[in-house]
Amino acid sequence: MRKLVVGTFLTVDGVMQAPGGPDEDSEGGFGHGGWSVNYWDEFMGQTIVGLTQQAGALLLGRKTYDIFVASWPKVGDDDPVAAKLNSMPKYVASRTLREMTWNNARLIEGDAAQAVAKLKEEPGGEIQVTGSGNLIQTLIKHDLVDQFVLWVFPVVLGSGKRLFGSGAIPASLKLVDTKTSSTGVATHTYERAGEINYGSFDVDEQHRSEELWQKPAESQAS
Repeated sequence: MRKLVVGTFLTVDGVMQAPGGPDEDSEGGFGHGGWSVNYWDEFMGQTIVGLTQQAGALLLGRKTYDIFVASWPKVGDDDPVAAKLNSMPKYVASRTLREMTWNNARLIEGDAAQAVAKLKEEPGGEIQVTGSGNLIQTLIKHDLVDQFVLWVFPVVLGSGKRLFGSGAIPASLKLVDTKTSSTGVATHTYERAGEINYGSFDVDEQHRSEELWQKPAESQAS
């Protein structure tokens, strides 16, 4: 089965809205667009190139598709990221988009969650999701995300669209990699790790657990 990877830029308080510019997404009166721009360094650029090269396909929502198609085809294939994005298969989830002008782009029709689930069963490489906040909420709600690559910027905004909304399914994650840029941006890679293992720090509960653990040893000693 193909792995579905969500990569997104986040503030420390979990906001993912409009990291790239003031006009990117002002929905809800959001006035902090462009909060990620001044934190980029060479390491982050190299990381983006490496992650993009791992992709077998790109999955996007309508708004992110519009942003990408307006810029990446113009960059040219001398740029390794542009060359990869322009050539590989791209799937766009939209109920309103009718014309696909980007090379090798295809429209996902019908229920997005069902379509993505079927897409994951097809042969091929890693499916990467970038931006696409509304689509990501659907993917999280239906437990379709296998890996998160979270770029956490040292910024707190206090408002805006967040990665994990009210529809998120409770789940355990496993940290498999973490890196930090010279500007303080931490890139954390998490994989799904099954259900949450709940416990308690209640003193009485801890004592009962210790007693149960010690009894077999005491019985053996006698």
